[in-house]
Amino acid sequence: MKGIVFTEFLDLVETKFGLEMVDTIVSNADLPSKGIYTSVGTYSFSEMLSLLVNLSQETGIAIDELLLVYGEHFFTVVENSYSSFLREFTDPIEMLASIENHIHVEVRKIYPDAELPTFNVLEKTENTLIMIYKSSRSMHCFGLGLMNKTFEYFNSEATILVEKIKEDGTEVKFSIQRNG
Repeated sequence: MKGIVFTEFLDLVETKFGLEMVDTIVSNADLPSKGIYTSVGTYSFSEMLSLLVNLSQETGIAIDELLLVYGEHFFTVVENSYSSFLREFTDPIEMLASIENHIHVEVRKIYPDAELPTFNVLEKTENTLIMIYKSSRSMHCFGLGLMNKTFEYFNSEATILVEKIKEDGTEVKFSIQRNG
């Protein structure tokens, strides 16, 4: 998992819960990196999972809720550092439908060893998008947060239904309906 995912997560934890919380969740985890991350480094997903579990235990907030908030936070990273991705689109459904065949292709150019989820588009119209998310990491709520902010970025609203195809969240169906 790319280091930027870790550095931004710890920034979010510090902003929302304070530096002491960052120290607590890092100290309570057995991290090979010792919690020292660089944005361009690559780290084991197990470290992110340890940090999430510790934060959930410390705050009483479910991991999926933490991932949702983190996905919404991470959109600002995309906005600030990779705005060229956003400028290529004028519509949130078009952008989300292009995740697999365009956006992830560009991400792999920047981070060739990135392990990304897959998004298979099942149906797309002007106002709807149905796609299947697959990832061994079960971070679909992070994706949901990014999707929420995508619609907000384009001054649009949507109802996004999430249906777990596999109970562990490794395969999820997103049904997106633009509102209005």
